[in-house]
Amino acid sequence: MRKIFFVYSFVVMAFLSCSSPKALEYKTYHNFAIEKLGFDNSTIRLDLEYYNPNNFGMQLKNTDLDIFINGNLLGHSSLDTLIHIPRRDTFSIPVKFDISMQSAFKNAWYTLIGKEVLIRLTGKVRVGKANVFMSFPLDYQTKQTFSLF
Repeated sequence: MRKIFFVYSFVVMAFLSCSSPKALEYKTYHNFAIEKLGFDNSTIRLDLEYYNPNNFGMQLKNTDLDIFINGNLLGHSSLDTLIHIPRRDTFSIPVKFDISMQSAFKNAWYTLIGKEVLIRLTGKVRVGKANVFMSFPLDYQTKQTFSLF
C-alpha cells in the first residue's frame, strides 16, 4: 500500500510540475536576399528571429511550410537541419524558398507603396528535447509592412 501511495504521489507531482510550453514569439527577420532571380521562379533567403519564453531549451529538427501573402500562395519552404533553441533567449531559423513570380507580382503593388500585407505560414514543424521529437501543425499569421523606398 505504501509503494502504491508513493508512486501515485510521484505521478501527481510530475504532472503538476509540468506546465504546458509557451509558444515561440516571432520578433523580426534579417538577411533578406534574392538568391536567384528568374522570369518564372525566384529563390528567396532570409533568417527569422524568434524568442523562446520557456524555461527549457528545445531542438527544431525540420519544417515543412507554405508561405502566403494576402491569401496568395507565395512559396514553399522545407528545412531539414537540427537547430538548438536556447531557453529564454532569441534564435534564428534560416528560411529558403522558391516563389512563383506570378504570385509575387500580385503583391508587388502593396510592397512598393509600403502598405501592410498579411503573411501566413501553414504546415508542420518537428520539435523535441533530448532526441525525442514530435510533429506539430503550424498556422501563424502576422501583418508586416514592406517598403522598397
